[in-house]
Amino acid sequence: MYKILVINPGSTSTKVSLFEDENLVFEKSLFHDADELLKFSHVNLQMPFRYGVILNMLKEENEDPAAIDAFVGRGGSACTQPGGITKIDRKLYDDTVAAVGGSEHPAKLGVMLAWQFAQEFNKPAYTLNPTNVDEYSDYARLTGIKGVYRVSHSHVLNQKAVAEFHAKKLGKKYEDMNFIVAHIDGGITVSAHDHGRMVDGNMGADGEGAFTPTRIGSVPVLALLDYIDENGTDAVRLRCSRAGGFVDLFGTANADTIHDLLEKGDRKAGLVWNTMIYQVCKMIGEMSTVLCGKVDGILLTGGLMRFDDVYEGIKERCGFIAPISVYPGEMEQEALAMPTLEVLRGNKTPLTYSGKNVWDGFEGLDL
Repeated sequence: MYKILVINPGSTSTKVSLFEDENLVFEKSLFHDADELLKFSHVNLQMPFRYGVILNMLKEENEDPAAIDAFVGRGGSACTQPGGITKIDRKLYDDTVAAVGGSEHPAKLGVMLAWQFAQEFNKPAYTLNPTNVDEYSDYARLTGIKGVYRVSHSHVLNQKAVAEFHAKKLGKKYEDMNFIVAHIDGGITVSAHDHGRMVDGNMGADGEGAFTPTRIGSVPVLALLDYIDENGTDAVRLRCSRAGGFVDLFGTANADTIHDLLEKGDRKAGLVWNTMIYQVCKMIGEMSTVLCGKVDGILLTGGLMRFDDVYEGIKERCGFIAPISVYPGEMEQEALAMPTLEVLRGNKTPLTYSGKNVWDGFEGLDL
């Protein structure tokens, strides 16, 4: 029997699960208030805090980390990677710490935490479908500024897990279908999945898309430049990933708090909440055009799907595009654990991190 610890850091929580073979032993969502995390000037500095929280949780569960066979963490921030399970080695760890991929999303801490546990207890560490899996079409990359490109920064892990689950539920293969998948939580990403490839989507922690409990979303460039003149670039970088959206507008990332205000008739909360839903709908509409209107389903997932009005708002504006299915929360924990189990059993060979981007420019074009 193999024990696998799954570590999944998000912008507002660290989700930890322990599996014994296919069986889930426990799952804990350790919420971190925005004020707590904002004490750290850089996401890397959260490492000791989150590591200590996990160790304390294992102690409370009477689980010895030395008895765990493998550690698997959500990933991101390194060079872009192909989809699949990848062994975490020193190069992947170092590139993640350095954020060579340009994104400082807390998901990167999954790789860093899994590596630290693996080193301390002499066990292997893995990651699967990190936020920077790159399957984009060329149309999704180019911008109107020479040398500036859009890259894949998304909730790839959960989106692909949900899409594969939904296709299987229909008795079909993910590779044979077209989906729009929206992950709606502390961060929000919406992507187009064309026959098993995530060909476009918004850069969730880079100031693109809907604003969220922790992120600013898309902001007009000239207005943003005026803001930078007054507040500096560091303030904007922080608001792109951890201190924008609800945090900036209300001082908290807690969606339950904002939704409670909405239900009590608070006008500000109502405007902010419904604008967020409106912006998600715009993103879904964009992705429907990427798929030329040939959409087999709109799949809604993430923690904010626990609120029925999010679904109702999206259904009202996007129901004409395709059937809508809701998968509240996420499927990331099992998605991380099961391929790791197959590796431990010798049934699957993990990928090796190349240290090079999947895509490195438009060859032969002066772009």
